[in-house]
Amino acid sequence: MSVTVQCFRLLPFHIIILFLLFKLDYSFATPKHKNDESSSGQNKYFLVHIGVILDLNSPIGTMVDLCIKMALSDFSLEHPNYRTRLHLHTEDAESLLDTNFAVQKLLKYEEVHGILGPQGAIEDKFVAELGGKVHVPVISFSARSSTISGAQNRYYVRTPPDDLYQAQALAAICQEFKWPEVVILYEDTEYFNHFLWHLNKAFQEVEIGIAYMSAITSEDIQIFKELNKLIAKKTRVFLVHMNLSLGSRLFLHAKNAGMMSEEYAWIITEYLSNFLSSMDFVVRDSMEGVLGIRPSVQRSEKLNSFHESWKMNMGSIGEVNVNGLWVYDAVCSLAMAAEKIGPVNASSLYMNTSKNGTGNTDLKVSAYGPRLLSELSGTKFRGLIGDFQFINGQLKPSVFEILNVIGSGERTLGFWTPEKGISRELSSTGEAKKSTSTKNLKNAIWPGDCVTQPKGWAISATGKLRVGVPMVRGFKQFINVTIDPATNRTDATGFSVDIFLATLQLLPFTIKYDFYYYNDSKNSNWTYDDMLHEIPQTFDIVVGDTTIWAPRVNYVDFSLPYSEPGVTLVVKNKKPFDMWIFIKPLHWDLWIAIIIASILLGIVLRILERRVPNTDEDSIRPHRERLRRTYWSPITVLAFPERNMVANTWSIFVLMFWLFMAFILMQSYTANLSAILTVDQLKFAFTDEYYVGYQEGSFMKEFLRVRLNINESRLRSYSSVEEYYDAMSKGSKRGGIDAIFDEIPYMKIFLNKYDSQYKMVGPRYRTDGFGFAFPLGSPLTAYFSRAIAAVTQGPNMTFIEQTHFGPGYSSQDPLSSTISQQTSSLSFCDFGGLFIIVGSVTMFALICSETSLGRKVTAQFSQMCFRFMPSEFPLTRNDREEVHESLPETGAPYIEEAPTQSEEEICEPGQNNETAIAEDQEGNIDNHQEGIS
Repeated sequence: MSVTVQCFRLLPFHIIILFLLFKLDYSFATPKHKNDESSSGQNKYFLVHIGVILDLNSPIGTMVDLCIKMALSDFSLEHPNYRTRLHLHTEDAESLLDTNFAVQKLLKYEEVHGILGPQGAIEDKFVAELGGKVHVPVISFSARSSTISGAQNRYYVRTPPDDLYQAQALAAICQEFKWPEVVILYEDTEYFNHFLWHLNKAFQEVEIGIAYMSAITSEDIQIFKELNKLIAKKTRVFLVHMNLSLGSRLFLHAKNAGMMSEEYAWIITEYLSNFLSSMDFVVRDSMEGVLGIRPSVQRSEKLNSFHESWKMNMGSIGEVNVNGLWVYDAVCSLAMAAEKIGPVNASSLYMNTSKNGTGNTDLKVSAYGPRLLSELSGTKFRGLIGDFQFINGQLKPSVFEILNVIGSGERTLGFWTPEKGISRELSSTGEAKKSTSTKNLKNAIWPGDCVTQPKGWAISATGKLRVGVPMVRGFKQFINVTIDPATNRTDATGFSVDIFLATLQLLPFTIKYDFYYYNDSKNSNWTYDDMLHEIPQTFDIVVGDTTIWAPRVNYVDFSLPYSEPGVTLVVKNKKPFDMWIFIKPLHWDLWIAIIIASILLGIVLRILERRVPNTDEDSIRPHRERLRRTYWSPITVLAFPERNMVANTWSIFVLMFWLFMAFILMQSYTANLSAILTVDQLKFAFTDEYYVGYQEGSFMKEFLRVRLNINESRLRSYSSVEEYYDAMSKGSKRGGIDAIFDEIPYMKIFLNKYDSQYKMVGPRYRTDGFGFAFPLGSPLTAYFSRAIAAVTQGPNMTFIEQTHFGPGYSSQDPLSSTISQQTSSLSFCDFGGLFIIVGSVTMFALICSETSLGRKVTAQFSQMCFRFMPSEFPLTRNDREEVHESLPETGAPYIEEAPTQSEEEICEPGQNNETAIAEDQEGNIDNHQEGIS
């Protein structure tokens, strides 16, 4: 009963629609080559003839045709007072030939001033070029990309947004899910090929690779073969860009091939997303979990009313999509533009010329078309899809909706805008809203009814990562491989393995792995290059002390390094025996200059001090002793700085500069001697007599032979620290080597054990350290590189290093590889010459002082020196004693003076000590002269 009542309620609306359609059909039957004014009652309208080219046998053609009729009907009801009406001429065209005949008919016989359509890309290009010749605007509702730009043909107008925006949206989705590469499946037509150019450019901007591009044809056998080919590839992200018919069959075959399961990700472009509602249940079921994009349409009362009307009129057409909404708004925009122009005279519809550049003189060049295009470009209104406005020949860029196919419906995950990128929600004005969530998209359901995001690539056919590890005999701190004899299972430990395990914890997904060893440790001719060539046939990744070297990047990809870079030379820490090494800080000419300067300074001080009166405390000393101290003042002033050696002001001035010079010389001597005793006294250079050692299996043999031009006969390989030490101990003359050329991590282990005996010398040669090796183009490379950077710069790196290399080891210390961990001690031999000089001087002083022969020689030498003294410097009593002891025994009488009184006895009351001392000195001088006479 309720159904019957509802039908009666809708009956008036149906009658109105049928009446309008009858009225439109009647107007179409009027003469179309004239701009007649038809009348209905008292209303008169100026008819603007518009051509429509559709494939009425296709779902989209039928849908668009109904949308055009509904647009004319709704616009007439909303604007009954308009003086103009659009008069549409619809032509059915299924092929390019049909389109050619249709456009010729519309321009020649129907005398249209605008064209809607056609549907195909090739047909669209042909009609656009012809419309540009005769100045007739062509409005396309299906072409999202065209080889005809607005600058080349300004009469070509497109309602769909440019494919550039769609390509950027697709690239943003792949970037959001961190998929490193995709496979593109496309229909092999001109339009789809042109879209690939935009897609490739957009993916390059976000650094996402295109692993494979497959052109799909309409043959089922070709689709099946292509899908089997894709299963063998590791990439699991597929981007589908094709029409409705071909896309539906592709997904049916993909599900049968098992490609709509876990670990797979599928994305469809708007060319398929717009027609999801037109697909049958079987096709929709095979597309469970597929992502798609399409232009977003904002809900409004006008749109809801249109959908209600559509449901009553669609019959078997199906749901309307955005293409129909674009056409609906385009028809309304044309009607508004025609109303702005208003009625015109028939004589002003065409130009007065018979030459139109088309090769067909029967086609007239429209004068009304440019005016219609101008008003169309300036028309802006709120339509079914939102704000409708043509900018530079195409519709204003719209917002793309990111959807997820679930069951028989779709779920919106987010939106993409050219300005803001991906966002979860839109505001009421259609702009992206800032989300509080850390994710830009809502959670999706993936193929296989899985909620876990696919990685986008397959590890291997077994589902486990095949990890290759080298079986080496030495340097097991880096990699140590063991094989369980019972299960034949390979296990590995060491520094490289710990780095690998630490990176696995930081990956955004879980990876299962198995170790596979390379080299059974019996083949001495194996190399790391041979192991790397087993990628990807045997290994998916190689973990070990594998050096990142330029020739290797031609066949494998490397992660970021996790060890110190560089190659260095290690030699014996030799110091030649030299007991006179303390003399070397100063050159012989500087030693002579210092000695001469000291003598000259002593002479100058003697001259300056001779005229100074003895008024200080030192005047109580004999004058001869004071003169001797003056001679030695450059030395004694350094040893006895508290003594007053000089009294003259000018002597102090001279001595001050001497002390300044002496201080600089002492500091320079100390610094230079320190450098001589701590820096290795070794000058090493490759010659034909030297033998160099390198590590077994490494790239160093090729490096030394090619890079350093060392003869291969001078190279010897070793596999452990102990073998290196044994060979260096023997030397080349006994079958060993003179130097080791290897990477810094190995040499630091060697020096850590034999630090005091060896040293790194010479320049460092550039290598990039150790890294993990992957197949070329492997998506794992980027993931592991990011994880390695986090591990090596994290707090656990030092712990991992010291676990395998011992306490105190740190690769983050820039000086740890050049500064010895032990101090090189100085021995007695290093200063033997200095001890010889000091001992000799000491023994000479004892001989001169404690032996009679020494005293005689000393006295004679003193008498010889005093003969050159001036007479105004008489001898003191001590001097006379020294002279008396030095005189030969000739029998001449020697008159010994009576003992003199003490200073206290000499001084009388009222007489100071200085006067008494002066008188005593005068008496000594007189006695001395009498004794000599």
